[in-house]
Amino acid sequence: MTETKFRVESDLIGELRVPADAYYGVQTQRALNNYQISNTKMRDYPEYVIAMAYVKMAAAEANARLGVLDRTIADAIVAACKEIVDGKLHDQFPVDMMQGGAGTSVNMNANEVIANRALELMGHKKGEYQFCSPNDHVNCAQSTNDAYPTAFRYTFVRMNRKLVKNLTALIAAFRAKGEEFKDFIKMGRTQLQDAVPMTSGQEFNAFANNLEEELANLERNVVLLKEINMGGTAIGTGLNAVPGFAELCTKLLGEFSGDSFTKAPDLVEATPDTGAYVSYSAALKRLAIKLSKICNDLRLMASGPRCGLHEINLPAMAPGSSIMPGKVNPVIPEVTNQVCFKVIGNDTTVAFAAEAGQLQLNVMEPVIAESILESVTWLCNVIDTLRTKCIEGITVNADYCYEMVKHSIGIVTALNPYIGYKASTKVAKEALETGRSVYDLVLEHGLMTQEKLDEALDPKAMTASHEFLK
Repeated sequence: MTETKFRVESDLIGELRVPADAYYGVQTQRALNNYQISNTKMRDYPEYVIAMAYVKMAAAEANARLGVLDRTIADAIVAACKEIVDGKLHDQFPVDMMQGGAGTSVNMNANEVIANRALELMGHKKGEYQFCSPNDHVNCAQSTNDAYPTAFRYTFVRMNRKLVKNLTALIAAFRAKGEEFKDFIKMGRTQLQDAVPMTSGQEFNAFANNLEEELANLERNVVLLKEINMGGTAIGTGLNAVPGFAELCTKLLGEFSGDSFTKAPDLVEATPDTGAYVSYSAALKRLAIKLSKICNDLRLMASGPRCGLHEINLPAMAPGSSIMPGKVNPVIPEVTNQVCFKVIGNDTTVAFAAEAGQLQLNVMEPVIAESILESVTWLCNVIDTLRTKCIEGITVNADYCYEMVKHSIGIVTALNPYIGYKASTKVAKEALETGRSVYDLVLEHGLMTQEKLDEALDPKAMTASHEFLK
């Protein structure tokens, strides 16, 4: 058994042993000792680690250009950050996403890893902080209160791209089904009661259009996240940052990352402000609500197969019961529903955490970050699952749907323009009481000729606007 080797580091609280081969340092180790809460670590979100590296890279370069940081040290910091952007050292970010301190442990985790890697690049040993310090050099002209929110804002921006990509693919899958099902007639329903005929294609195209609105809504709200408060340091006054740092750091973050950012016009206002998170989380919730409603519809439409609506068939993904042979459940829409419930709940958490801000800082930002990161991650995964394991494999029971249309009382609505609402109501009532068809009753009462009735009750004609028959 190999004995673990340690190095000793110290901070305000005192000395602490850190694994000798670790790139993180004493403050990260304290976080590991203090916070075993969610079992979700910073390293579980690679985009988060990368975003933090970009922030530190931009800060180091800005400080070097402004003459605050030695060029040799700055270059080593930038090089270490580039390695992290390229995917290296991500295992060195083990802090729990749930923590106190308004994100200080995350910020110091990044500062320590970058400092120790920069030391190696300069030919020094880990922990020789006199040559490159986590605080004095990597964190130069910064505070947790500007670097940390800037990093997770940019994380949301990066992760939103995958969400938009997956959602776009899901929309395309619904549209493809809309085209495939365009000639299949079925009954539309309002309040779970028969309404008027429509096509299955119209229904699936409506799903696509409903979700397409969310692409624009996500983009509108993600733009808000690109306004950052770098250079504000502790409370937005810019203490310990030289003039011009905020503007230059913002500019360099854009150049390094390839994304555009704007400096908040009032850094004192921006430091405790969480409005952008509230708006973006609300956009995720809105998407979740729509997805869940669609999955409710799919489960209803697929109910049965003998004693339900039985309009569509969902791909069979697993046996549905440990006791009922032959039962297959709509497991993919079900898991989508549950993810949506979690996103809705996360949005409530974000709202409470945003409201809990006090004076010049909102110390509840860690739970805001964790909630939104979880929501985006889960939505990305379940949207892809819904598309590939459900939507793309749906089929329609076209003949059954057509028979349901022919026997529905709902088609009497199409006769209103020809025989009037009162006569239509009388026919509908009689059909309900006797079990006879609307078609037979209209002819029996001499309300229309068979030729005009056939034209009026043509299911395809009833699914679009058309001229009344004369």
